[in-house]
Amino acid sequence: MLISGNCDMTAGSGTTSVLWSVLSAITVAGIISLLQRLLNLKEVMDFTLKGIAGLVPLAILMTLAFSIGDTCRTLGTGEYVASISSDFLSPAVIAPILFITSAFISFSTGTSWGTFAIMIPIAVPTALYMDVSLSLSIAAVLSGSVFGDHCSPISDTTIVSSMASACDHIDHVKTQIPYALSMATVAAILFWIAGII
Repeated sequence: MLISGNCDMTAGSGTTSVLWSVLSAITVAGIISLLQRLLNLKEVMDFTLKGIAGLVPLAILMTLAFSIGDTCRTLGTGEYVASISSDFLSPAVIAPILFITSAFISFSTGTSWGTFAIMIPIAVPTALYMDVSLSLSIAAVLSGSVFGDHCSPISDTTIVSSMASACDHIDHVKTQIPYALSMATVAAILFWIAGII
């Protein structure tokens, strides 16, 4: 961020910084592997291309999620949802609804970051229109998204966790859901209480 922002982190480009960081890490790892004779050049290139290929679906998913977020922002979805829901919803229930909706989307898609991109453009205008705490609304979206991603059987974090613990994937999902659901219930209640206060 300092380099891309000419020594000003606030002016730096996060995307450019991540790109250069990843390319630097791949280059350093390749050089170390070659110097220690762990891999030959063909193997380094093969592993690099396999790693990049493994991230292509994630990149596509994130691109689509940000596109949906931009579309929601352009169409004024947040303002529309806020204007409709203000007629029959109390501001106290906005945070729990954002939490539950984010959890459902994240569980269904298996990505918390994609859910952030979809829900934040809806949550912010809704919070501002209905005079709900902006930080509470964003916290509800972030919490619900991470919860849904954590429990989703198609999430990369869940898959890696089951692989790392050498247990059956579905067994891992079944054993973590009761704990996560109990905490999600507590979180939803606390979001409701925070909305009242």
